[in-house]
Amino acid sequence: MRIIFNLLLTITLSAGAAFAQNKVTGFIYNDANKNRKKEASEKGIPNVAITNGINVTVTDAKGKYVLPIWDDAIVSVIKPSGFAVPLNEYNQPQFFYVHNPKGSPSSKYKGIAPTGPLPKSVDFALVSSSEQDRFRALIFGDPQVLDEREVGYFEKGIVSEVLNVKDVAFGLTLGDLAGNDLALHKPYIKSVSKVGVPWYNVMGNHDMNSDAKADSLTDETFTANFGPANYAYNYGRAHFLILEDNLYPDPGHKGFRGGLTESQFKFVENDLKLVDTSKLVVMAFHVPLQNGYPGSYREEDRDHLFRILEKYPHVLVLSAHSHNQRQELYGKEYGWTNEKRLYEYNVGTTCGNWWSGKVNEQGVIESDMSDGTPKGYSYLNINGNQYTADYKVAGMPASYQINLYHRKVMNDVWWEGRGHIYANFFMGHKDSKVEYRIDDQPWKPMKFVGGADPAFVAKGAEWDTADTLMRGRRPTEAGNCTHLWNAPLPENIGLGEHKIEVRATDVFGRTFTQTSSYRIEKPKW
Repeated sequence: MRIIFNLLLTITLSAGAAFAQNKVTGFIYNDANKNRKKEASEKGIPNVAITNGINVTVTDAKGKYVLPIWDDAIVSVIKPSGFAVPLNEYNQPQFFYVHNPKGSPSSKYKGIAPTGPLPKSVDFALVSSSEQDRFRALIFGDPQVLDEREVGYFEKGIVSEVLNVKDVAFGLTLGDLAGNDLALHKPYIKSVSKVGVPWYNVMGNHDMNSDAKADSLTDETFTANFGPANYAYNYGRAHFLILEDNLYPDPGHKGFRGGLTESQFKFVENDLKLVDTSKLVVMAFHVPLQNGYPGSYREEDRDHLFRILEKYPHVLVLSAHSHNQRQELYGKEYGWTNEKRLYEYNVGTTCGNWWSGKVNEQGVIESDMSDGTPKGYSYLNINGNQYTADYKVAGMPASYQINLYHRKVMNDVWWEGRGHIYANFFMGHKDSKVEYRIDDQPWKPMKFVGGADPAFVAKGAEWDTADTLMRGRRPTEAGNCTHLWNAPLPENIGLGEHKIEVRATDVFGRTFTQTSSYRIEKPKW
């Protein structure tokens, strides 16, 4: 339920009875016995932020709040650092109250059941929790499951690898939890709950009620299954701001676009007014800010967002949607005016290239993304207001950060055509330093080339030339890889085996190395 800003809420109502029907009040309290019922002995918590999706207020000295309310609204606590919110049986944080007296309008997928009249007091439980300024979070890009079989791929290929993960504060999936069939939200929830940590979710364009007549009604099923599509929470010295940035239907535009409504901008501004500028602001949504993808962001909305975020010196943007992995550093050429560039990590997807490719003996599908990045997930490492991000390829060691593609054997006749090394540095950026050497010779720079990753192209060719149908599904055509480099393979350094070594430095200054080898032989005529 993306909330439509109602100008009538700004008008002071003179009649006390009328005003009582247009406000919500309650307490945010320390739930000492964890039964989610406010006992007389349980004290309210002061200075906790709470929102109706537009306005943001804070509790008074006794933990009491008052907010405007209207039908089809959600009241949600902005979890403060040092406290935890209750979880349901599926590890979903319960920090909100949905007020929809009549319930959702008719749709293909079930929305919100009628909630009835507003309770006299809408109270929220919090529990004191030890939080460190240094912590880790798990970040998933699009699972985008199309059916129960793909739910199985997600569980076997991704979830099983992080079951009962240690030293992770919470998880966050960046949208497209399902692939249009919103009935699959339920099995997704059950699957991801097995990770064993609190799990937050972003709404993607494939999580919308696509039969909705207005943009404000596209998140009815998402809200019924997950809660508000726009919300915020704190952990340590980081503030997380989650937004639903799918505009649909968008008048005058075919399909959907990335962007935000006026009510969302008001929420962002009201929320951030209460956030200390020394904190790290992590803004997470589905559609990336950079253009060039289906549903490209409205430039005026990106500019508006930049003007708000420029007041905060420590900002990270997380997105997904593209089914590739990309690092974007926004500077003055994009209209970002701060000296320090704004970093957006467009996270690779857990479904890779829409669960395509070959299926192995364990029943896990290969599914590299169209830029050649293997499917996987990320760890966000936060220390105070600083951060790094680690991409973890599913089923591979954490050290696997570069894929090398090259000829395995070649002869020493130069006019046959030289081979090349292609290095796909998954967390690379076009300005990354990428070098190579052969047989421990001096390091040389590799050339950034971008474009199609030949390793991914070769996988498609394997399907095209096969005379037996393989298990799985052919991947799509190759997309543009924004982190691909190459260098020539010398053929004149002697017969035999030769070692290839590539090293690359990411945007955080960390260096990774990958090795391989090739052989030079005499030609066979």
